Amino acid sequence: MMDEQDQGTRIGVGVALGVALLVAIGLSLWLSMRGTQKAPAASTIAAVAEAFIDAPLAGEVAGTLYFAVGQAELPPDASMAVDKVKQALAAAPAKKLVLSGFHDPTGDPATNAELAKNRAKAVRAALQAGGVDAARIALRKPESTTGSGSDQEARRVEIRLVE
Repeated sequence: MMDEQDQGTRIGVGVALGVALLVAIGLSLWLSMRGTQKAPAASTIAAVAEAFIDAPLAGEVAGTLYFAVGQAELPPDASMAVDKVKQALAAAPAKKLVLSGFHDPTGDPATNAELAKNRAKAVRAALQAGGVDAARIALRKPESTTGSGSDQEARRVEIRLVE
């Protein structure tokens, strides 16, 4: 009779442990799924922040940065341009900035467009590091141009003050 009670106790304890284990696994899965549901919201915000507007060139040019061939690193004179733009923004608190990245027509158009985007993002990062509010900066879709006729002129980011 004791063996039957011991066997029943072992089964009861096994069932109780199994249920507790299933509850713990279910809870951890639920928490992990709940955490992953928040992640897309953050990536959506990042996608919105990375949005490029498709607007015509407008506004006063507050600064222009010229880049080396195939490079998105800021040029040596970037800090002077950033300071000039910050002064222009301080003088016009109601205005915002539109950064327009350009590229020359040589090479692969898709690669060039990506390079122009990265140049505009580098300028945006420098402006934000200099204290410009991100809400006052918009990025414009890149375009291929030779500006005044030279490829050097085409590898630029224009910073414009807009209403």
